[in-house]
Amino acid sequence: LAADARVLDCGCGGGANLAKLLKACPAGIVKGIDYSPVSVERAQELNRKAIQAGRCVVTQGSVQDMLFAGNWFDAVTAFETVYFWPGLERCFGEVLRVLKPGGLFFLCNETDGKNPELEAQWMKKIQGMQVYDKEQLRSALSAAGFPRAEGHANPELHWLCLIAKKK
Repeated sequence: LAADARVLDCGCGGGANLAKLLKACPAGIVKGIDYSPVSVERAQELNRKAIQAGRCVVTQGSVQDMLFAGNWFDAVTAFETVYFWPGLERCFGEVLRVLKPGGLFFLCNETDGKNPELEAQWMKKIQGMQVYDKEQLRSALSAAGFPRAEGHANPELHWLCLIAKKK
């Protein structure tokens, strides 16, 4: 990321990744969105100084219908969150909409859809969770309008990351 990048973290949770993105982009703007009011409050507390400095905004809302301007972000991230997105293709379409041309979408999951035992443990703990494998995610990204998604996996840990670029 460039020092002055504009970055959005979808499903920002408690804000730890927002803090890391702010450090990576010291002259940039970092925004976060999360469905949970509790998570939004925690993310705001953790990143209070950056919010006061006008470098960070944390918003409660759904990735399905984001209020952000189109073609604005250099990068969008999604760490451990697409499991909960309703209408994955529509959500990916929203990510595509808010990215600048040439912008990158980076998503990372701690489960790759190839370990039924691990996935059963996760889904038992968290109701409503949907695990996707690399091909399911690529298909949804393609249907949303991303021309290609590069996948990176760790077969031993069953982690999966995808990077998609807007034309």
